[in-house]
Amino acid sequence: MTTNAIEARGLTKDFGRFALRDVSFTLPSGCIMGLIGENGAGKSTTIRLLLGLAKRSGGELRVLGADPETAEPEFREELGAVMDECPFPDSFTCRDVGRVLAAGYRSFEPEGFAKMCEGFGLDGGQRVKDYSRGMKMKLSIAAALNHGARLLLLDEPTSGLDPVARDELLDILLGFIQDEGHSVLISSHILSDLEKACDYITFLHGGRVIFSEEKDALLEKYVIAKGGEREIAALDAGRVVGVRHGQFGCEALVERGAAGALTTERAGIEDIMLYYIKGDAK
Repeated sequence: MTTNAIEARGLTKDFGRFALRDVSFTLPSGCIMGLIGENGAGKSTTIRLLLGLAKRSGGELRVLGADPETAEPEFREELGAVMDECPFPDSFTCRDVGRVLAAGYRSFEPEGFAKMCEGFGLDGGQRVKDYSRGMKMKLSIAAALNHGARLLLLDEPTSGLDPVARDELLDILLGFIQDEGHSVLISSHILSDLEKACDYITFLHGGRVIFSEEKDALLEKYVIAKGGEREIAALDAGRVVGVRHGQFGCEALVERGAAGALTTERAGIEDIMLYYIKGDAK
């Protein structure tokens, strides 16, 4: 069994107007990685490359020890995918989806699939076209989790889900990785969810990796310092990520220990991302 579920080194994909450039990160087995970034940062493209649905322009990529572009068909059985759109035909019911999955996957678990659909409140006889976006996402999640996958690749799986369903999904993912051979990469704009569940965070901006680090180390690394213009300007520029100017003073994302006597508060994952994208350089 491979030590790392994903190893990306210098991964590139050139579309002309947009490109992934030198994307590198590692997801150890038994862990959850959150993939964050604004719309158009390259998150969905990265997931498509990991699934072998797109060919990279350069770099090296190993997913469960294999190259997704040349892997044997059996490799697909080990991947569970949830994309931003439901893949099943509008005319299908849950039961139809179950029959297709049973025919396509040797390790499909019909009882687990039916139980999860029921738990999600999905009517087995209702057609996909009559589902809300949240219900379609739940169906996709149930399909991904019930055919023996070792790696889940989830692109905005909490989109359209209410807070209770989102929390339930996070519990399912945390249960999934109790098997050390299981791993998850999840892209989401709801960063509070990722902060709860993830072991690692990879931040894409403009097609490049800004950082890929352990979540706990990242949260320990930065604080938000508050003060006046002169106080913020006096901080060590090499330890300041960005500054935001307000009507009553300034705030800066700084390395822990660099704030001196200034008042500080905890920086969450969302704060860190926003300061990198929108914070003014000191």
